[in-house]
Amino acid sequence: MCRIYGHFGGEHSANHLRAVALLQRHGGPDAQYQAAGDGWALGNNRLAIMDLDHGDQPYTLGEHLKVVFNGEIYNHDELRTRLRSFGYTFHDHCDGNILPALYDHYGAGFAEHLDGMFAIAVLDLRRDPTLVLATDQAGMKPLYYRWDRQRGALYFSSELPALLSLPGIGWDPWLPGLDAYLASKTPFGEQTMVDSVQVLPRATTALFTAAGGLRTVRRDDTAADEQFNDLESAGARLQEVLREQTRLLALADVPISAITSGGLDSSLVTALLAETVPDLTSFNIAYKGDWPFDERHFAREVAERHGTRYHQVEADPARFPELLHDVVWHLGQPNADPISISTYLLFQAVRDAGFKVAVTGDAADEIFGGYGRIKQALLDGEGDWAHNYLEALAAVPGKLRQSLYTDDYRAYLKQHGSAYETLRDTLGKKFGDTGDRLAAITSFEVDERLPAYHLRRVDHLSMASSVEVRLPFCQSAVTRLALGLREEFRVRGQEGKRALYQAARGLLPDSVLNRPKQPFTLPITAMLRPGEALLEHARETLSPAALRAGGQLDAAAVQNLISSQIERPSDISALAIWSLMVHQIWREQLGAVRTTALPIGEAA
Repeated sequence: MCRIYGHFGGEHSANHLRAVALLQRHGGPDAQYQAAGDGWALGNNRLAIMDLDHGDQPYTLGEHLKVVFNGEIYNHDELRTRLRSFGYTFHDHCDGNILPALYDHYGAGFAEHLDGMFAIAVLDLRRDPTLVLATDQAGMKPLYYRWDRQRGALYFSSELPALLSLPGIGWDPWLPGLDAYLASKTPFGEQTMVDSVQVLPRATTALFTAAGGLRTVRRDDTAADEQFNDLESAGARLQEVLREQTRLLALADVPISAITSGGLDSSLVTALLAETVPDLTSFNIAYKGDWPFDERHFAREVAERHGTRYHQVEADPARFPELLHDVVWHLGQPNADPISISTYLLFQAVRDAGFKVAVTGDAADEIFGGYGRIKQALLDGEGDWAHNYLEALAAVPGKLRQSLYTDDYRAYLKQHGSAYETLRDTLGKKFGDTGDRLAAITSFEVDERLPAYHLRRVDHLSMASSVEVRLPFCQSAVTRLALGLREEFRVRGQEGKRALYQAARGLLPDSVLNRPKQPFTLPITAMLRPGEALLEHARETLSPAALRAGGQLDAAAVQNLISSQIERPSDISALAIWSLMVHQIWREQLGAVRTTALPIGEAA
């Protein structure tokens, strides 16, 4: 597990590249490597998980093939054996050392043979020199890039602030970004909140040459061909596959822990991981004081049943205003999920307890139909389902969004198109391709929302504390099985994740299996009230002077929103205030770093 960076084309000093490395060192504190040549550079910050004494990057094959890599390759033993049969040799057992030979043998299709989570950069200096970038099937490992057409150069990095530290990369915010953020809690697709920077989609291989520019290829996803006649057999097979994948993800040369929220998904992962990892330690986070959505008693029940060492993390809400700035910085762009602070503190505690790897239950709701918005969309009428589904995704509902914008920003969106229109068009195309509502929604969740909103948040906030997160539900074997299930085995009426519940029977306490689903999130409605530190911070952050400087939000409308929350607290206005506060902090950080980035880069 690492952070990577580099460029192909253009020229940058060693000090500029050192600045990029320093800005990502939290994600790879164990070693730093860099190689550079005429018009290129590759760098790596290492978090040592496998073969701790080796793993120096870039991995090489001869003088002309160099690879840097972030992630874990779970089938590296199988691939190493195969490649040895073709005549390749290997000098250590690090998972990434098979990558140069794999690329040499299979060319740009090398990533199709990988089972794991990864962001990979291959520099091939033979014949027509080429930079090849590749992301994993789920999008667990992010890769941000800037293609400078004028200079014929491409720059990339695992984190957005690090990439922005390079001279010559534009800092202007993407003008539709505020609307995109409020419509879906973070921008979906390839565009980031910075106009000049994109993010490589999941399951994508990109090829860049100075003469030919950038070409991206989306690798095919293969749906499962298994068919089940009843829920019991589907659940039994799912339990078997999850057990296999969890065992695979338990392989490491450092201690492994589990995150147990107390819900079905993380509890099941914890139960299966405890079968493989002796004396497993499980972590749960809750908040000091009496707040809604406290799940610690469910998590403790799971720990007691499976004999894990239970570690309770308690977050102090009084610290949230100061922590929010750190969280926004590490995310690199706004993410409106209030759980971000909890996630950040949780992985700090994991690292402080001596763990570098944590296994989580993230991504089950997307593939098994667990979210309320998915179930409701299947029940809604033909004319309502897409609109209601997209409104449920939003940080701020459509009418309220429009009321918060300045006249100029509303006019801009009317001329150039709103985020809602873009999202509706994307969802409509997916439905048109299949005619299957659940298939369209699941494709939208997996392609658009899961990588951008969920997985990048987990990656950035875990790696901020040098912790690698492994996600069984993002494994291709699990995803293929889930997407191959008949609708009734995933969703029926208000029942979601039916096959997953079936898989968990006999492994989890009845209290966990029979409890109603509730959000694992920060109770911001209760925290945004008079006397609480978070409300005072919101007032300060969203001051009229600060908002007028941005030019997109109507300061009076935002003040009315805050007053409304004080007089008539609601989840809608609370999330809107939280989301606006996150965006404003991000704008201020972007502006502050913009004025200092070049001097810092020169002095690093």
